[in-house]
Amino acid sequence: MPTDNIVIAGGGQAGFQVAASLRQEGFAGRITIVGDEPGVPYQRPPLSKAYLLGKVGAHALRFRPPEYFEEHCIDRLHDRVAMIDRDARIVQLASGSSLPYDHLVIATGARNRVPALPGVELDGVFGLRTLADADALSPRIAHIRHAVVLGAGFIGLEFAAVAAARGASVHVLELGTRPMARALSENMSALFTVAHRSWGVTLDLSCGLQRILGQDGKVTGVQTSDGRHLPADLLVYGIGVLPNDELAQGAGLQVRDGICVDAQLLTSDPNISAIGDVASFSSPYAERPMRLESVQNAIDQAKCVAARLLGRPAAYEALPWFWTDQGELKLQIAGISEGHDETVLLGSADTRQLSVLCFRAGRLIAVESANRPIDHMSARKILARAPRLTPAQAAEPGFELKAYEAATRPA
Repeated sequence: MPTDNIVIAGGGQAGFQVAASLRQEGFAGRITIVGDEPGVPYQRPPLSKAYLLGKVGAHALRFRPPEYFEEHCIDRLHDRVAMIDRDARIVQLASGSSLPYDHLVIATGARNRVPALPGVELDGVFGLRTLADADALSPRIAHIRHAVVLGAGFIGLEFAAVAAARGASVHVLELGTRPMARALSENMSALFTVAHRSWGVTLDLSCGLQRILGQDGKVTGVQTSDGRHLPADLLVYGIGVLPNDELAQGAGLQVRDGICVDAQLLTSDPNISAIGDVASFSSPYAERPMRLESVQNAIDQAKCVAARLLGRPAAYEALPWFWTDQGELKLQIAGISEGHDETVLLGSADTRQLSVLCFRAGRLIAVESANRPIDHMSARKILARAPRLTPAQAAEPGFELKAYEAATRPA
């Protein structure tokens, strides 16, 4: 059966990329993006960094101007897919209308996990995920004296670095024993701990919140899990996300911490794909199915689905890589370090130019690089071709990833 009418549920990075790739590769059928945010699709990573600092404006965040969508005949609906009728191949929209589809791509992303705390409804308590979040938060940064951040993950620490740079007193509370522990090795976590403290950020580890305090409807402080009271003009939380998989659940698709997909990113319905933050997939670079919240993953999965819809099916096997900018530190990660049992360090934490090579059972599985972009680019090439680098080789005096990559490059 021909696939002439593609509906994309979700207008973020993944949803936009499917549409753009389809048109770029010559798809002539109808494409409709249904997204619940106004305006054209935009980049999210700068929201917690350059956009909050005023270094880029909203126009610079757009993937393409409005004219692009008109010129490429990509329909955009400011709406939300509320229900999928799989038998009829129709999506019902929140506005009450419906759309038929030959193939449906679910790219609904994820949402912030909201802390279940008294006072979370107070003015001055923010999550940070959308342009609307950033627009509400941005004008307050220059005027705050005391900011509390709940969660020492990427988003929380990106905001902490911005707020500290703007002169605020910043206090980060983290239940874990080290920052970014889910994604980073102990050595890299330690480097960022030292860096944030040098910028004036207070990192309170193994500590959470009991309640958010307020007066006249506005946040004034917090009570920590060990009973202390901290002043706060602003509280930003970043305690993880939840996949927006309710649409798939309601349609009877297989869901397990996200929408389950096969090697080609198809759901349990052959007429529906799922990609981006909402998709739970298997990867040759991970030991178990995972969801990956990264720009690279959204783009690569979108391209994989577009190619399949155009008659070029292939398994999704892209190497995961992602990054975070915090202060003058740029951290780039290639691979998935979960389960590593040995590390080799290149560079120095003292100079804040460090790469951590993560091995599992003697096999290189990930490289974390802070302010060492050449290492990162070399690591991506090495990891993408079944690396044979051993810990002993990497620990030899004078070892460099770039030289090793060049010497082992296939002819």
